[in-house]
Amino acid sequence: MFLPPKLRMALLPALLSVALLSPIPAPLHAQGLPTLGDTEREALSPLMERKVGEEIMRDIRRDSDYMDDPPLLEYLHNFGGTLVAARPDVRGEADYDFFFFAIRDPVLNAFALPGGFIGVQSGLILAAQSESELASVLSHEIGHVAQRHIARMLGQAKGNTIIQLAAMLLGALSMHSGSDAGMGVMLGGTGLAMQRQLNFSRDAEREADRVGLQILREGGFDTSGMVAFFGRLQSASRSMNDSVPPYLLTHPLTSERIADIEARIRDRRYFQRRDNPDYQLIRARVRVLQGKSNQDLLDAQVFFQNQLAQNSMALNAAAKYGMTLIALRQNRFDAARALLKEARALSVSPQAASSVLFAGTEIEIELAAKHPERAVALGDAARKAFPISRAISRQYASALIANRQYADAVDELRDQALLYRSDDQVQKLLAQAYDGQGRRALQHLALAESYALSGALPAAIQQLTIARTAPDATFYDHSLIDAREREWKVKYKEEVDAERK
Repeated sequence: MFLPPKLRMALLPALLSVALLSPIPAPLHAQGLPTLGDTEREALSPLMERKVGEEIMRDIRRDSDYMDDPPLLEYLHNFGGTLVAARPDVRGEADYDFFFFAIRDPVLNAFALPGGFIGVQSGLILAAQSESELASVLSHEIGHVAQRHIARMLGQAKGNTIIQLAAMLLGALSMHSGSDAGMGVMLGGTGLAMQRQLNFSRDAEREADRVGLQILREGGFDTSGMVAFFGRLQSASRSMNDSVPPYLLTHPLTSERIADIEARIRDRRYFQRRDNPDYQLIRARVRVLQGKSNQDLLDAQVFFQNQLAQNSMALNAAAKYGMTLIALRQNRFDAARALLKEARALSVSPQAASSVLFAGTEIEIELAAKHPERAVALGDAARKAFPISRAISRQYASALIANRQYADAVDELRDQALLYRSDDQVQKLLAQAYDGQGRRALQHLALAESYALSGALPAAIQQLTIARTAPDATFYDHSLIDAREREWKVKYKEEVDAERK
C-alpha cells in the first residue's frame, strides 16, 4: 500500500472523486439525515471503514507534508469538533471520533477518508476568508463521511482484509492520477460509465451540501459562506484560464448545485458571525508553515507587511504574529519576542490578547533560544490558563525535558498518552524523558509505540528486541513486549502480503 510520499500527497485530493464510482441507493431519512440499508452495512461495516481510514492515516502521517503542528492540529480539532457537535448524528452508528488534519500544499482542496478522517490543504485555509467559509468546506466533507460515500465503493470488496482495502483505495488514487486513457480503462472505457460516474458525483455532492448546510445552520455559522466560497473558486478558475482549482475537479460545481444551495438559504435571515480571533492567527501560522525555502519566508514577510498597510484591526495582530513566526524561523529571538508583544498589543480584545497561540509561541521562542527554564515557567503558566490544550501540554513537556526535569515530564506525558493513544509524538517525547532518567526498557518501549503508531512496524519490532535485552526490564515489561511483538508481526505480514498482490 506504499506510494512515494510526493505522489501520495498529490493523489489524496482525488480520493473523493475516485470513491464515487458505484451506484448510490435512494436515501432513507432518519434524524434528518439519509442512512444506508442493511445490504450496504453488511458489505462494509462502520468499524471496518474506520480501520481502513486508520491504515491510510498511518501512511499519511509519515509524509513530510503532513502538518504535525500542535497548535494547528488543535485548532482544527476544536473547530471541526464544533461542527460535529452541531449534528451529533453524523457520527453514525459507530459513533465516529472525527479527526481533522492539514496537508502542506498551496492548492485549494479538502478531502474525506473512510471512517471520519478529514484533510484540508493549506492553500484552502488561506483562501477561506472567514470561519464560516472554512466551516462550509469541512461541513461538506463531514456530509460525505456521514453518507458513507467512500464506504459504498469499498463495500464491494467484501471479504478482503483491512490492509487490502486500504491498498485498493490508494491503488485507485494512482489510477486517477494517470492519463485520460488510464481513466477510460478504470471506468470501463465507455461513455455510459463516465456518465454514471458524473451523475453519481452530482447526487453525492448535493447530499453532502444538504448535510453541510444543516451543520452550518445548527452550528451558528453564516450559511452564505458556502455560496461565497464557491463563488470565489469559480472566479479563480476563470482567472486561471484552463487551470481549474483541484477542489472543483474533485467536487464538481454545477449551476444546478449552486442554485440548490441558494434556494435553501434564501429564506434564512442573514447575520454576520464573528470569527474566533484565533482564526486569523492560524491563517498567518499556516502561511509561514506552508513555506519551505528562504524565498517562501521572504514572500510571506512581504504579504504581512502589505496586510499591515491595510490598517485593519482584525488583521494587524495576525500580520505581526506571522512576522513573529518568521523571525523565529530565522533564529532572531529578540525580534520574535518584540513582535509577539506587538501582536498582543494589537489584539482587538483582552480575550484575543490571551490567545493560546500567543502563549504557545512564547514557549516555542524560549525553547528555540535555549532558555529551558524560561520555557518551563511559561509552560506552567500556560498549562494553568489552558488546562485542556494538547498543544500546550506537549510544549510544556518539551520544556521540562530540555530543563532536565525528567520525572515531571514523564508524569505529564503519561497522562497525555492515556488520553491520546494514537499520538506518536507523545510517545516519542516520553522516550526522551525515560532516556533522561536512564530507564532503558521503558525508553525503547515508548520508541516502539511511536514507530508503530507512525506506521514503521519493522523499526517498532526492532525497538522491542532492544527493550527485551535492557537490564532494567521487568516481568511486566517482558509480558508487554511479547504481546506487542505478536500483534505487530501479524500486522506487518499482512502489509507485506498486500503489497505483493
